[in-house]
Amino acid sequence: MNSNYYNEVGSYYDEDANDFDSRYWSNQVLQQIRQSFREEVKRFDSKILLEIGCGTGLDLVHFSNIYPEKQIFGIDISGEMVRISTNRIVKNKSHNIEVKQGSVEDISALFPNQKFDLIYVFFGALNTVENLQEAAKSLKKLLENDGIMVLSFVNKWYLMGMFIELIRFRFSRAFGRIKPVWSGYSPTKFLPSHCFSPKEISQAFNGLTTVKRKGFSIIHPAWYYTGINNKLGRFRKYLWKADLFLNKTFLWRFGEYTLFVFEK
Repeated sequence: MNSNYYNEVGSYYDEDANDFDSRYWSNQVLQQIRQSFREEVKRFDSKILLEIGCGTGLDLVHFSNIYPEKQIFGIDISGEMVRISTNRIVKNKSHNIEVKQGSVEDISALFPNQKFDLIYVFFGALNTVENLQEAAKSLKKLLENDGIMVLSFVNKWYLMGMFIELIRFRFSRAFGRIKPVWSGYSPTKFLPSHCFSPKEISQAFNGLTTVKRKGFSIIHPAWYYTGINNKLGRFRKYLWKADLFLNKTFLWRFGEYTLFVFEK
């Protein structure tokens, strides 16, 4: 993890860590999306799980409570996130979790001789790797034969978001995702990251079998459109259901997030 790039990403999330949970618990759309991600993980029988970008440990503890017999590992690039995560694990008295600070490239050194039968990424932690192709190679080596990856990504081609920003005359934000470097969600803080198209993701994880592809917030407003979601109220559930239908069409690839399930 000893690189200027990862140090910059880590510093960003160090600052973001302290109010991370409060922002999450005040956002119903984020909660709904997270639960959908979790359900994808629960579909598969696994014994040794790895979470990349574990944040404050919400999902580590969630899966520990459900599966106390499983081994669960987590990494995060942010030392502050790992500190908060560790405190949550201790408070929850979870004895089957091990969490460490580092990047994807560090996993073999952080957990020597350890392989995993399920690797998951929620909310696009792989959007902040230095090189997706190299990160994918590392993850494929760490995955057991017949193992599963459940990976979510911030999507390059979020068409509804582009449209919303264009009608607001925010041209830079409308096309920010398709630039080589994306500045992240915050309008005031810069996060050096990259948005990936479904094609780029499939190419990076070539050699694995694609079990499932899914889009989130295709027409349902993204989690950060708080004002729009508040105005929609109960009508949001119909847009969520519409997204479920659109996932049966080619439009799945134009959501705010894309989720891939790969099998080795």
